[in-house]
Amino acid sequence: MAARQHGVLARWQLLELGFAPATIDRRVAGGRLHRVARGIYAVGRPELSTFGRWMAATLACGPRAVLSHGSAAALWGFGREEDDLIEISLRLSSTRRRPGIRVYRRPQLRDRDVTSLSRIPVTGVVRTLIDYSSRLDPASIDRVVNEADARGLIDFESLRASLSEYPGHWGVGRLRSVIDRHAFALTDSELERRFLPLAHGAGLPVPLTQQFVNGFRVDFFWPDLGLVVETDGLRYHSTPAQQGRDRRRDQAHVRAGLTPLRFTHAQVRFEPAYVRVTLAEVAAMLGSQSSRPGRSGVPATPQV
Repeated sequence: MAARQHGVLARWQLLELGFAPATIDRRVAGGRLHRVARGIYAVGRPELSTFGRWMAATLACGPRAVLSHGSAAALWGFGREEDDLIEISLRLSSTRRRPGIRVYRRPQLRDRDVTSLSRIPVTGVVRTLIDYSSRLDPASIDRVVNEADARGLIDFESLRASLSEYPGHWGVGRLRSVIDRHAFALTDSELERRFLPLAHGAGLPVPLTQQFVNGFRVDFFWPDLGLVVETDGLRYHSTPAQQGRDRRRDQAHVRAGLTPLRFTHAQVRFEPAYVRVTLAEVAAMLGSQSSRPGRSGVPATPQV
């Protein structure tokens, strides 16, 4: 049991296993059990891993306790604890206090909001993201969601739908605004309406749009510069297969002597200055080259 619980046992567990109170006390006195909190013991040695500290905190707070907020985000791998206090949500109305633990009394926490990871009771990914986002700025929420996405913990459509089940909860609005920004998808006509003025402002001529180049339909193409610009929507919805196709597209353009450049729809919509400056700098670099590699993959008359 200690091995399953990261080297930690609770007194009530030992009693359930048949240990008499005097036997437990003798093992404590003899150095085989080390008290880390009231009624909580480390087995064999006093040092605990981070997982052991988390397990000890949940055991110390009782069977209705789960790791939450920053501690839960750290366990899931997309956040970190802001201080030395372990954060626990207690699913009952209790005045229980424990040294080194920040307790949130949340009797309304639903069964579907809790799970276990590495045998440690913890709030689920969605609930953890909501709780953690309530204290973060947009840039930090963006980083957290990116990390959760990279770890395969979230599915964009499911996450967005799940947020509607938490009306009025702290963190939901902040989390939704960040997700919506990066999951932003413009229609083709709206994309062109917003992107073309940025290209003009960067000093570029009018590009060809929706052309087939090297066997792939591209969003914007400047044959004289050898520049291909692709725009990506629904960033968090990209699957490994879609990402693989994007890489093959870019590789095909590079092999043909072109320069592929990618922006997200959200960048076009919310970061126009960045897009404009990037286009201008890349165009200046390409225009300054005295000679370019052959572009055998570029049709003389682009195929529509």
